[in-house]
This record gives sequence, C-alpha cells and structure tokens, in this order.
Amino acid sequence: MPDLLLELRSEEIPARMQRKAAGDLRKMLTDGLVEAGLTYEAARDYWTPRRLALDIRGLTARSKDVSEEIKGPSTTAPEQAVQGFLRKAGLSSIAEAHVHSDPKKGDFYVAHISKPGRAAEEIIAELVPGIIRNFPWPKSMRWGPASARPGSLRWVRPLQSILCTFGPETEEPVVVDFEIDGIRSGNITYGHRFHAPDAITVRRFDDYVAKLEAGKVVLDADRRKEIILADARNLAFANGLDLVEDDGLLEEVSGLVEWPVVLMGEFEETFLAIPAEVIRLTIRANQKCFVTRSQGVGDALSNRFILTANIEAKDGGKEIAYGNGKVVRARLSDALYFWTTDQGDLPDLGELAASAKKIELDLKKPLDQRMARLDHLNVTFHAKLGTQGERVERIARLAEELAPIVGADPMLARRAAVLAKADLTTEVVGEFPELQGAMGRKYALLQGEHPSVAAAAEEHYKPQGPSDHVPSDPVSVTVALADKLDTLAGFWAIDEKPTGSKDPYALRRAALGVVRIILENRIRLSLGVAITAAVSSALASYERLGDGAESRGVVAMLDARIRDYKGASQLLSEAGLISSLLKGGLANASSRTLGSDDQEREFFDGQRMMELEASLSPFIADLLAFFHDRLKVYLRDQGARHDLIDAVITPQSDDLLQIVRRVEALGSFLDTEDGRNLLAGTKRAANILAAEEKKKTVVADHVEPALFREDAEKSLFTAIIQAEKQAGEAIQNDDFSGALLALSVLREPVDSFFEHVLVNDEDQAVRANRLALLARIRAATGQVADFSKIAG
Repeated sequence: MPDLLLELRSEEIPARMQRKAAGDLRKMLTDGLVEAGLTYEAARDYWTPRRLALDIRGLTARSKDVSEEIKGPSTTAPEQAVQGFLRKAGLSSIAEAHVHSDPKKGDFYVAHISKPGRAAEEIIAELVPGIIRNFPWPKSMRWGPASARPGSLRWVRPLQSILCTFGPETEEPVVVDFEIDGIRSGNITYGHRFHAPDAITVRRFDDYVAKLEAGKVVLDADRRKEIILADARNLAFANGLDLVEDDGLLEEVSGLVEWPVVLMGEFEETFLAIPAEVIRLTIRANQKCFVTRSQGVGDALSNRFILTANIEAKDGGKEIAYGNGKVVRARLSDALYFWTTDQGDLPDLGELAASAKKIELDLKKPLDQRMARLDHLNVTFHAKLGTQGERVERIARLAEELAPIVGADPMLARRAAVLAKADLTTEVVGEFPELQGAMGRKYALLQGEHPSVAAAAEEHYKPQGPSDHVPSDPVSVTVALADKLDTLAGFWAIDEKPTGSKDPYALRRAALGVVRIILENRIRLSLGVAITAAVSSALASYERLGDGAESRGVVAMLDARIRDYKGASQLLSEAGLISSLLKGGLANASSRTLGSDDQEREFFDGQRMMELEASLSPFIADLLAFFHDRLKVYLRDQGARHDLIDAVITPQSDDLLQIVRRVEALGSFLDTEDGRNLLAGTKRAANILAAEEKKKTVVADHVEPALFREDAEKSLFTAIIQAEKQAGEAIQNDDFSGALLALSVLREPVDSFFEHVLVNDEDQAVRANRLALLARIRAATGQVADFSKIAG
C-alpha cells in the first residue's frame, strides 16, 4: 500500500512549540484522511528547529464508493418539509427521489445517493492547504508582500517549502500537487543551512531521512537527545567530571539544533562561591548549557560547562566555546553581585524600624531586613486580602497555634513563618523567581537560624504537585499547613473559589497539599477548627480593607461590636482562644476563664462563641466539602474504593486521618465473610427503612421491648445494645477495626430477624417499633460508615 511523506519547512520553529506542533499536524491530517474515507496502518511525526515532517504508512490509494439511502417525508407532506428533504439529500428536484411504500406509514420519499470514491492524492491536495491555513500555532506571523492582503497565510515563522510525495514502495512516488500563497508542493527539501544549503530531491521517507542525515540534519528529536546526552556524558567523563543531567534542558536543547555538536566551556573558579543552584540556573536560563561536577566530590559544581552547537566549526569549536564562556562569565558576575548584595545591609534600613517592631524582626540580620522591607513596601498579596506583610502576620499567628498539634516548637514555628517569605525581596530571587524558598533556606542558615527554621523557608511551599515530596520536619509541616490554610480560607472569604477548569490561585493544589501533609505525616487535626482560626483571620483582613456592609454581605460575620475591636482573629489570639479552639473545639474555648477586661469577657462568653461558630459555619462547611473532594481524588489514586470513601465521609468529617483509617478498616472488614454478610443485612434494613420513610410510614422514636412478639426481635435488640456500646468504646480509642468487629456480632441476629419477623405487621404500633429497630441497626453501623452507600 502507498506511503505519504509530508514536510513543512520554515525559517524557524521555537523549541517549546515543536513537539506539540508535530502532534497537531499528525492528528489534523490523519483525522481528515479517515473522515474522507481513507485508512492507514501507521503514522509518525518528526520535528527539527526548521521543519515538521509526517510519515504515514499503508495509506489506501482511493476511498471507497459510498451508496446510502436518505429517508424523506411522506408524499403528502407539505412543501416546506419536501424542500428541507431536498436540501439535506442534495437533490435539485423531487423527481430525483424514489417513492417507497410502507403498510403502516404509506408512501414516502427516499433519496438514493451514490458517491464515487476519490483518489488519495486528490484528498491530500485538498486537506493540506486547509490544515496549513488553520494550524493552531500559539503565535503566528505574516510576511512578504502578500502579508498586506486580507486572508494572507500566517505561520509561526515564514514558511519556505512544502514537500509532499505519495506512492507504494515498489513504484516511483508522485508529488501531490497543490499551492498555498505562492508556495507549491514538490519533492525538494534542504539540509543544514550552513553545511548543506543546496536543494535535495526526495522520493520517499527512507531516502528522505538518509539524505537529510547526509545534509547534516538529524530528523528524529529523540535521537538528537540521545546524541547530546551520550556525547555530553563522554566529554565530561574524559575531563574527570560528571554531567549534571537535566531532562527539561535536554528537551529544549534538542529543539535548538539540527546537527548537535557537544563542546565544553569554562569560567573562573572564583564564581564557585555562588550557590550551585544559582550557577546552574544562570547557565541554564541564559546559555542553555549543562553544568558539571567533579567525580566523587558530592554536589559541588566544577567550573566547566557543556554546550551544544549547531555547526561543525573548522577550529573544532574553540571560538564557540570561548564565546559562550564570555557570556557565562558576564552572567555569573551579575549573580555574584546579587549573592553578595543580599548578605549586606539594605540602604533604607532606617525606614524599616516600624515594620521590624510589628513583626518582631532583628534588623541586624540581612534576611530580617528583607522581611521588614516586604512589609514596609506594602506589596499587595490580593486587593481584598491585604499585603504580603499582613499575610505573613496571619500565617505566623496560625503557625504558632498549630505547632503543638504538629509537634513543633511554637516559637520556632512562628520564627519560620515570619521569615518564610523574606527572600521574595532578595536580588537573587528577583532575577530567578524559581529559587524562592531555596534562597530563603540558604540565607537563613548564613545568619545562624535554627536548621528547622531554615528548612521551613524552602519546604513550606511543598508539595507543589502530586509527585512532589511532602515536608516532614515539624516546623516545615506547621508553616506549610498555615500557609495553605490561610490561602484557602482567604480566597473562600472573598468568594474567589475555583470554577470548572479555572483555578487561577491554585487552590486545588493547596488543598491537596494540606491533605497530603496531614495524611503522610499522620497528623490528627480538626480541620474545621483550624479553618475557623484561618477564616477569622482572613475575614478580619477583608473587614479592614472593605466596606463593613459589603463585608457582612460576604458572610454573616461578627457584629458591630467586633468591628470596633482590632479584628476577630486578633482578639482570638490575644485571648489565647485559638489554642483552645484547636485543642478542644469551640465548646471548650467558650468556657475558658478570661482576663479582667469586661469587653473581652462579654464577647467571649458562651453565647458570643456560639455566634462566632454560627457566623463562620457557611465557610467551614463549604471549604470542608472542597477538602473532601481533594481527599477523594487522593484516596482513589491510592487505590481506595470510591464507595467506601463516600460511605465514611460526612459533611461534618474534619479529621482526615480518621477518615482514612475508617476507609482502611472498612475495606479489610468487607473482605471477610462476616463483613459481606453484615453488609447485606444492614443494606436490607436500610432499604426497607428508607422505603417506609419515603412513604411517610410512622417510625417509633425509640424501641419499646414490651412490643416485641418474636424471639428474633429480642435477640436483635440485645445484640444491638451490646454492639453499640462496644463499637462506641472502640471508636473513642480510634480502633475502627475493633468497632467493626463489635458490629459483626449483628450478622446472625439480623439474618434471623429477617427470616422470622415480618416488619410491616398489621398492628401499627408493632410495625413502628420494628422500623425503629431497623433504625437502631442503621445508627449502630453508621457510627463507622453509611453502609447504604457501599456497593454489593
């Protein structure tokens, strides 16, 4: 069967666009061929910095003849219906239609349509120009005199030639002839622009690849990557070095060269005083080069780097390597200046005293100075959530309160939170934003901070994706939780939630980060209470920034007397109540003995605390539901059954670790015979009860033993009382396997009940009592899970 070769050669294709563009070309053309009635055996796309190529094997030479019948309206139908049928069938008059008869429907029109097959060359010549004109480049341009005309061709860079041949391996292929904006297809391509600028005549794909290779063009991007990586490793090894591999850079570099030539450059060793991350990023970002390290010396970099040229120079690449070295030295000089400047005093130190006092900073330390400047400059975090400095205050306060639960030192947690964003104003992070956090850690260690404080500066951003690692140091965990909870609570407070596929503030990632941090560090934390603390802080910020009435419109928040204070969250902190909230919930916090301030006493009495809880409950419930969704995604990715997750989670579930333990225990229990049998009996009880409740059948408020008529009723009631007690005690000890084991004793009494007892007895009181017994079964098992949601 014939093969198709297509090449679109242009002045340049940016490296970041090449892979997707080649895939788009393959999909658009193969979809069009199939839609036109052709089939093919295989298709593969290729790309270089100057061309997109497509090799389609086993393409049918001609589409099949097609015959079809299009059923029309009745012969007695109105003229409007007849005209619609003619348009649909492509007939010029009703005389071209046939009349068919049906015993029930009578006579009706039918169009017999015959479409002869078309040659593949004709179909290709029709498809390709349309694909080129409508190609989905992220950015494109027009060029030359034709660009002044409306509708002129647009391409990523000027399109220079089109190669398109078609034919079987045993015959001479033909050129598929078409033209677009003066560029006519042919069988001509060109090799490397310097090494092989002359025209190359091509027949089919195999000799196309061979002739390009002879013309110093490696067509296959994966092969170019293999060449670069192998040569770079070998060159480094020959010089007593190891290559620091970088898959992302390798992908980019392979898209910059058609004929890769690997060379080595160097810079002065004095630049090695700069952190390795900065050196690597400087060389990577500006020169697209790889760095190296000395063999057997750990992570310390060497002063040599690997570059990839696109030409075989007559001097062996000496001038190319020298030129790259000059640029690298200039860039590293800038980086060295940034690095040393960040460790010195700021010129505006005298203006930072107020900020330093407010956030408890030591202006003798460089990183503290940078944090003070961040606050002093009033850099906006979000228009409705205040400045970065205000946000740091919120995070520090929340981190200090979360620390005891996580097992961190509260003072270290607060210090880490205060410094966590300080590196945002450093020179190095200003030049390389991707180093935020990493530079904070380095600068914190340089000024003698506790190692956990330094680690938190980098790790509080983590995890930044499903494959990123989760922090484990208690201080890092504390600050990471506080940071993410503040972000989520803040955007919930101003009603900026993710919608559909849009999540501009990465709130789904933040919530999944909280889920992973809690579960992978096995932390017992009441999310509802933590959210209460975070939301109150966020709302207080919004209250300070916005109109009071508008703020109350966002949530039925704290009333006017609270706004007269300095903000709800600050009050909670000053009264030491966030700690109580986190440790024991709102009820315990409301019973605290407060100081002598009458206003504080009045606000924080039990009634006011209940008002606080009620005012924040809409946010807490909504945000908890969002966390539940992220938890479900996480657990399903871990292999948990979706029905078990749904059975365990309730709208009030705010202990994620407990949810996971329940799911694990439930899954193990249902794998046993007792579990499967209890599930069947419990679901039967729940289904009967649900059906009767739907019919509004009376269900007794409680079970009355005096109304029992059968021994099976008595046995079941006794078993339920015992199971409820034992399961409840096990749950109090977080022993969910033990709770399910206690419930498993219900298996035989439940089976016996349904075998010997008619639930819908004629006596209304007996029926209501038996339904109440079923309700007790549902309530007993519901202590662990809603069995009605479990499949099976």
